[in-house]
Amino acid sequence: MPVGLIALALGGFGIGLTEFVIAGLLPDVAADFGVSEASAGWFISGYALAVVVGALGLTAAVTRLERKPVLAGLLVLFIAGNLLSATAADYWPMMLGRVIAALAHGAFFGIGAVVAAGMVPPSKKAGAIALMFTGLTAANVLGVPFGTLLGQAAGWRATFWAITVIGVAALAGILALVPRQAGAAEAGGSLRSELGAFRSGQVWLSIVVTVLGFGGMFGAFTYIAYTLTEVSGFAASTVPWLLIVFGVGLFAGNTLGGKAADRNLDRTLLVVLAVLAVVLVAFALVAANPVLTVISLVLMGGFGFATVPGLQMRVMKYAPGAPTLASGANIGAFNVGNALGAWLGGVTITAGFGYTSPIWAGAVITVAGVAVMAFAAAAAKRSETRVDAPAEAPDEAAAEAAGVVRV
Repeated sequence: MPVGLIALALGGFGIGLTEFVIAGLLPDVAADFGVSEASAGWFISGYALAVVVGALGLTAAVTRLERKPVLAGLLVLFIAGNLLSATAADYWPMMLGRVIAALAHGAFFGIGAVVAAGMVPPSKKAGAIALMFTGLTAANVLGVPFGTLLGQAAGWRATFWAITVIGVAALAGILALVPRQAGAAEAGGSLRSELGAFRSGQVWLSIVVTVLGFGGMFGAFTYIAYTLTEVSGFAASTVPWLLIVFGVGLFAGNTLGGKAADRNLDRTLLVVLAVLAVVLVAFALVAANPVLTVISLVLMGGFGFATVPGLQMRVMKYAPGAPTLASGANIGAFNVGNALGAWLGGVTITAGFGYTSPIWAGAVITVAGVAVMAFAAAAAKRSETRVDAPAEAPDEAAAEAAGVVRV
C-alpha cells in the first residue's frame, strides 16, 4: 500500500469531520443562534452547495498545476474556514466559515481520487479510491461521535477548534507523505481537454446517479438526531454512540463496495442502490422501534457508502483522458445530493410530516437513482456491443469468401 494513500485519508478525515459532525450538533447550534431546524439545516445544505462551486471552479483553475502543492493549499483554505466557524458570533459568520471550508472539499477529494488511482495498478483503482475515502468513513466512525460528545460537553465551538487542529495535522501529513511525483499532472493536460470529458453521455449519467444515490442516504442522515430522539425515543446523550454504529456501517460499506466495484462496477452499483432504497423504506417503517432503528442505521450507512468508490470510479472510467475535472465534478455531485436530501428533508418536516419524513424522501430519491443507473448500465452495454461488432465483421466476410459456413 503506497504510504501516500494514508496521507490522503488523513486529509479526508479532517474534511469529512467538518461535513458530517454538524448533523450531531445541529440542535445545539440551532438553539445557540436561535433559529429553526430548517434554518440550521442550511449549515449542511450551504456547505454542500459550496462544495459544488469548489469542486468545479477550483478544480478547473488548478487543472494544470502540480497536484501535491494544490492539495496542501486546499487544506490551508479548509483550516481558515473552520477557524472562522469556531469563532463565529452569529448565524451568518458561521455560514461563511462553512462555505470557505467547503470550497476546499470538492477539489481535495476530486484531485485526491485521481492521485490515489494513479498510485496503484488498474485492477486496484477503485480499492485505492476506497482507501482514500476511508478517512471520510473514519471521520464518521470516530470523529463525528466524539466530536458530538465534545460539543455537548464543552460547547459546539470546541468541536470546530478541534477540527482546526486536525486540519493542521492533515496539512503536515500531505507535505510529508505524498511524493511530489504523485502530484504531477499529466503532460499536455489542459482545461480544454478536461472539459472535453463532459461530451460523454455516460459521464453525465454517472453524475446524475451520484446526485440521486447519495442524496437519498443523506436526506435521511441530515435530520437523524431529531429522528433518534423524537421518534425512536433515545436520549440526546446517546446520539453520539448511535452515530458510531452508523459509522461502522459506513466503514464496512466503503471497503466492501470498493472491492465489489473492482470486480463488476455497474452491477455493484445497481444492487447496492436497490438494497439501499429497501433499507430506507424499512427504516421509515420501524423508526419507532429502538432495536430495529439501530439495525437500520448500520444498514443505511453500509449500503449508502458502498456506492461511493464505485460512483467515483465510474465517472473517471468514462473520462480516461481527462479525469481531474470529471472527478471533481462528481465530488460536487455528491454534495448536490447532500443539499437536495437536506433541503427536501427540511421541506417535509416544515410541512408537518414528522421526523421520519426525511427518510421517506430519501427512499424516493434513491429509487430515482436506481432507475437512472439501470438506464446508464444498459446504454453502456449497448455501446460496448456496437464497438465489438465491427471487429467480427471482417472475419465473417473472409469466411464467406472462402466458402466456409459458420453454425
